[in-house]
Amino acid sequence: MGKVFKFHNDVDTDQIIASQYLLFPSVEEMAPHTFESLDADFAASVKPGDFVVAADNFGCGSSREQAPSVLKALGVKAVLAKSFARIFYRNCINIGLPAIVCRDLYDNVQAGDDIELSLTEGTVTAGSRTFSCTKLPAHLQGILDQGGLIASLDK
Repeated sequence: MGKVFKFHNDVDTDQIIASQYLLFPSVEEMAPHTFESLDADFAASVKPGDFVVAADNFGCGSSREQAPSVLKALGVKAVLAKSFARIFYRNCINIGLPAIVCRDLYDNVQAGDDIELSLTEGTVTAGSRTFSCTKLPAHLQGILDQGGLIASLDK
């Protein structure tokens, strides 16, 4: 169970982590600046196990892997969106952060709501309602379970 942090359509990678912070030597040093232009309190407020819930085309823009990496570093359990930019989605899998398409969730939750994600069932529960989401194929779930693509290849 985690809290919802809600974002609109077309959130680009520069809004997730602005380019000036890419000069920092580590993702941990970048993470406090996550979503700085959209929600200045995000990095201080998000707790491990919380969720980013977004509308369409989340993660559009550049191919920077730091965008999903800062979310994972802050303990975001998963990003749930109506749709994702293809490269952001792939980068999430690569680094071991679940990116789940859940078309009906966004319009039925508010920021601060508690939700629960079942990756194995492909569902999200918010209050008394359960929403169907993309259920990841076993091979993708295996990559996530091992911490990402490179980690899965090292095992």
